[in-house]
Amino acid sequence: MSASLDSRVSKIRTVALVGPAAAGKTTLLEALLQHAGAIPQVGSIERGSTVSDHDALEKRLGHSLQSSLAHFTHDGLRVHAIDTPGAPDFVGQALPALEAADTALVVINAQNGIELMAQRMLASAGERGLARLIVVNKIDAPGVDLAALLAQVREVFGKECLPLNLPVDGAKRVADCFFAARDLTGREADFSSVADAHRALVEQVVEVDAAFVDRYLTDGDVDPKELHAPLEQALREGHLIPVCFCSARTGAGIGELLSVIELLMPNPAEGNPPPFLLNPLAGKGSEPQPYPAAPDPTAHVLAHVFKIVADPYLGKMGVLRVHQGRIAKGGLLFVGHARKPIRVGHLFMLQGARHVDVDEALPGDLCAIAKVDDIAFDAVLHDAQEDEHIYLKPLDFPTPVHGVALSPARRGDEQKLWEVLSRLVDEDPCLRIDGNHETHQTLVYGLGELHLRLLLDRLRELYRGEIVTAPPRIAYRETVSAPAQGHYRHKKQSGGAGQFGEVYLRVEPLARGAGFEFIDAVKGGTIPGQFMPAVEKGVRSALASGVIAGHPLVDLRVTVYDGKHHAVDSKEIAFVTAGRRALMDAVREARPLVLEPIVQVGITAPEHAIGDITGDLAARRGQVNGTRAAVPGSLVVQGLAPLAELANYQSRLNAMTAGEGRYTLLLSHYEAVPPNMQAALVGAYRPSNDPD
Repeated sequence: MSASLDSRVSKIRTVALVGPAAAGKTTLLEALLQHAGAIPQVGSIERGSTVSDHDALEKRLGHSLQSSLAHFTHDGLRVHAIDTPGAPDFVGQALPALEAADTALVVINAQNGIELMAQRMLASAGERGLARLIVVNKIDAPGVDLAALLAQVREVFGKECLPLNLPVDGAKRVADCFFAARDLTGREADFSSVADAHRALVEQVVEVDAAFVDRYLTDGDVDPKELHAPLEQALREGHLIPVCFCSARTGAGIGELLSVIELLMPNPAEGNPPPFLLNPLAGKGSEPQPYPAAPDPTAHVLAHVFKIVADPYLGKMGVLRVHQGRIAKGGLLFVGHARKPIRVGHLFMLQGARHVDVDEALPGDLCAIAKVDDIAFDAVLHDAQEDEHIYLKPLDFPTPVHGVALSPARRGDEQKLWEVLSRLVDEDPCLRIDGNHETHQTLVYGLGELHLRLLLDRLRELYRGEIVTAPPRIAYRETVSAPAQGHYRHKKQSGGAGQFGEVYLRVEPLARGAGFEFIDAVKGGTIPGQFMPAVEKGVRSALASGVIAGHPLVDLRVTVYDGKHHAVDSKEIAFVTAGRRALMDAVREARPLVLEPIVQVGITAPEHAIGDITGDLAARRGQVNGTRAAVPGSLVVQGLAPLAELANYQSRLNAMTAGEGRYTLLLSHYEAVPPNMQAALVGAYRPSNDPD
């Protein structure tokens, strides 16, 4: 820790509780709040009385759907905690918590073992440079084998995972393994040995500092109170991932976990610095450079918005982490590149649904500002205009590929539906909204069926009107597979000045994923330069609407090489039409293909169902790339499959696994559909008539 670090900042801890659904994160946070004295008693998920699950839908369904914040003060320290949902469909709420925390508490259900979401969040926290702490919850559950689970943790996550404490007295309490330096007599755990665990921890920590290695080899032990600096270094480097045991239900290990957070987990200056980048000024051509934000309250403000809430009373609310400087009520802040500052009229910390007014927020604090329409997810707030080019390295979110078409039952309500939907999409970076102007439908894309179903539940509550839904649409694409030429002459004469434009162009296929290239190869002024943007506009119009099946055209190069104009009759509209029709003419001769999205699918299921699953995946034109172990008794099938074949897949998976299977999708690439499917898609397309 820097000697000059503000003492107030050194007393702040910020943690994110992440991991799979049903791991007990919400109840664990309740137990921490109660132990710290922030609430009189632990709330109940069944009764809907927990601090973090405060949304009406969360209370009805009995699990978290969005991230929620709470804080408490204990032993002179202020601890901020973020409770996150564990279902893969809501990872868009869980991942941003890693941008706001210094420590990720990866919570594992002792009954279920290591699940995919635990692996995913531990890896994401490591990529973000966070200190990581594995918390094994529900250690008192019947039939759990904690020794085997710890061995599995070390096998899956690495030998750097070492227990900070161990269960004793049949998991009724836990024994500290780190500070228990020399008084280890009679302190045997339910499994393993406190002395052995202590020795392994000290050896792991001293490895990062040669001076401590020499002392350890000479003296045989080192006082753990002297190991704070190397411990923080080991956490920063991922050389140590501590493991703690607890039961949020009985309170076993909760006090010890709180002590670990307070004594061993980093303050805002002890973790890796946040990955801020400085974008070079336009025209410089250099790569963004790391920007060393410092947790100094006297420096310029740098804060990052990691959550947006559409509050019915306070309007648009931005939840942010202060990384540098001090935000004060009544102060002025700039949002990103905005030239006009906003005034911080309301500044508060969140305690679940409750807003706690505060006068200031320091580096490490999580706070919220309200009634700011210009604020958005991932925005950087600052108080000096010269900092407008600073941004935080973006997270790698999964691509939303599950789609549903929405429209209001009552004509004329489209704008109202769009506004309500936009508010909800603002809150979740893994929701995407598109407007189809041709069909007057609104398309929403999410990460899965559950994701979209709950979005619709919230939408109906806020919209208060009937909504018509259509089956999910597949985001097909079109492309070309051979070079071809196209030509169109647009000529209209209806008295007075007419319209004239003629375009010759070539199309060529590009590599999959290469996008679109437009090249002006016209010589001799046959198409004057002022009309070339109109030609490109017409070409792009055809790309957007498609040619053979009504889907966007991708991965092709268009070269305009000749044409004609008329000194009087040539107008932009004529060359827009000529460019569009010439492109359509060329594509029809270029052996066009319809492409479909291929997704990576990961299916977690009991071992006995794996044969049925792999056979079913093959029947859906999928391919299995392999299997790997998940929790004991379960395997993960990894493969590729066309998204079109996975409509309503959860229902089929439930039938094959008696409801125990689950799956995740991630867009992989696009490839050509089979010929019979292309014929069906092309045959079903009814293009609208283009006006000449």
